[in-house]
Amino acid sequence: PWGDCTETQTVCREAFHGDDGTGPEVAEDLLTLVAFYSSHLAVPARRDAGDPEVLAGKKLFYEAGCTGCHVPKFATSADTAPPLRNQLIWPYSDFLLHDLGPGLADPNPTGDRLGSEWRTQPLWGIGLTEVVNGHTYFLHDGRARSLEEAILWHGGEAAQARDTFAHFTAEDRATLIRFLESL
Repeated sequence: PWGDCTETQTVCREAFHGDDGTGPEVAEDLLTLVAFYSSHLAVPARRDAGDPEVLAGKKLFYEAGCTGCHVPKFATSADTAPPLRNQLIWPYSDFLLHDLGPGLADPNPTGDRLGSEWRTQPLWGIGLTEVVNGHTYFLHDGRARSLEEAILWHGGEAAQARDTFAHFTAEDRATLIRFLESL
């Protein structure tokens, strides 16, 4: 009846689990406040968006075909909360599942997805990973120690974009990475 709480996790067992002990672990009013906060939290501001090297990297990002999954922009729905309506956002994601090949496959997939299918990670704020998290580990399991490694781990549907990136000169790869760091 206590879900994920074990016998020894007394604080968890004593936490709110609905009136009958089987419900949600958080009260509805608190969940509503957290959802409101999350949906209204701003994304990090772009840095150096007009820098010539960043703009050159953006061009290479497009040329490599990265925008096939990391779609630059969307407009928010007209049916959402008034402050969020019809806003142009730049997540650099299509938020869809894509098959990234056997190299990134998870041997224990969840739900109906294949182990090689992953939701396209939004790239906004990715340039602040080290500042915010204190590390530069990327991908679902942190196996990539840099953005370049993360790109080179892509396979499956992203293999062509990965191969294009890999064939860029070292200078062009660094320029594309500079663009990602500006997001």
